[in-house]
Amino acid sequence: MTIKTLAASLAAVLLLAVAALPGTVRAADDDDGDILSEARILHDPDIPAFGNADGDITIVEYFDYQCPYCRKVSPDLAKVVREDGHVRWIIKDWPIFGGPSIYAARLALAAKYQDKFKEAYEALIAQHEKLSEDKVDAALAAAGIDIARAKNDLAANSSTIDAVLARNHEQAVALGFRGTPAFIIGHFRVPGAPNAQAFKQAIADARAAARRK
Repeated sequence: MTIKTLAASLAAVLLLAVAALPGTVRAADDDDGDILSEARILHDPDIPAFGNADGDITIVEYFDYQCPYCRKVSPDLAKVVREDGHVRWIIKDWPIFGGPSIYAARLALAAKYQDKFKEAYEALIAQHEKLSEDKVDAALAAAGIDIARAKNDLAANSSTIDAVLARNHEQAVALGFRGTPAFIIGHFRVPGAPNAQAFKQAIADARAAARRK
């Protein structure tokens, strides 16, 4: 998270940002080649969904495993998604904190091939120190992930995984985000690190906007 986005973490500013940015995600019938189309942002087939896969509202989060604000926000957002029961949550690795972040993102995405993507995310986002390759491996192993298999899956699917990271980066830049975390809630852009109440309000506002269509 950069200094410029820090102020946006305040709830009042968050709600103004949500209200002021309609139409960030373009309609589903837009050209699928458009990096900002609904299909590209909300329904990337290579990123598993958390929460309710059939939820009426999707939250897309651009994050880095080493970002302290991402780590702080994650438990609140997970609780909001769980308690709401109708939110689809998509996490998009945007590793902007250097080599260990890239390594963590790639290996976590590789864990998908053993159906352990969620476990990988939860293990890594719960870390409260700078990451290294050894620390990433240890955290994932402690979460029950087969590290040898993950590395083999990474090697076998490196082009797919790297394409995911490239898409995520291209989207985040095109959306004007300047740091992590950053969110799309429904069809609204939400920069910064909102708290639980701000997430709930943003979800309610997204639902209200959807009903007005």
